[in-house]
Amino acid sequence: MKLYGLIGFPLGHSFSRRYFTEKFDREGIADCEYRNFPIESIEEVSRLLPRPELQGFNVTIPYKKTVVPYCAELSETAEKLGSVNTLVRRADGTIYGANTDYDGFRYLVKQSGIPVAGRKALVLGSGGASVTVCAVLRDLGAASVTVISRSGPDNYENLERHADAQIIANTTPLGMYPNTGSAAVDLRAFPRCEGVFDIVYNPARTALLLQAEQLGIPCAGGLSM
Repeated sequence: MKLYGLIGFPLGHSFSRRYFTEKFDREGIADCEYRNFPIESIEEVSRLLPRPELQGFNVTIPYKKTVVPYCAELSETAEKLGSVNTLVRRADGTIYGANTDYDGFRYLVKQSGIPVAGRKALVLGSGGASVTVCAVLRDLGAASVTVISRSGPDNYENLERHADAQIIANTTPLGMYPNTGSAAVDLRAFPRCEGVFDIVYNPARTALLLQAEQLGIPCAGGLSM
């Protein structure tokens, strides 16, 4: 039996296990199983990854940067960003790390039709997904990209200095199932906002996106990503 799975915490929001289980069944793949691994510490990561029966992983919050040192080789994108969301065990037992989030978020932005080029963008959150989202926004021509974190120089206590932001992208888990009523910011503080992205996909319409809709701001959620 080949074993695959999802690493992260919490995992109650994730569709990955259902997606891959249905895929295995649909394609008649009987020797593969996909499990959730809700691990709560870096120590658990170090114990889990060397297990030879584990052939591959998806990686989510908060371990996209943590798993990088366990990779013998990285894809060009993963190496550039220092963030990994896909791990594959190769025939020699070593682990290859890739980042598919970049292509996913770029697709989300393009599909939304929301223009990014020349706009001032705020990225909420400073984890592995934030690094990827920042890279995409810069590559698509954003005039500036500022990360808002809890303790950095640009934080939730001094958001007024960025009231002129035109693009807001949420990479935090705020608003994710089951805590669906929360949002990292109040969009009324950004009167020039032209577009909102939220990489959370469960629920499809987070509290942040619902407020954007109420204010008439174009927005897109994370399911296409």
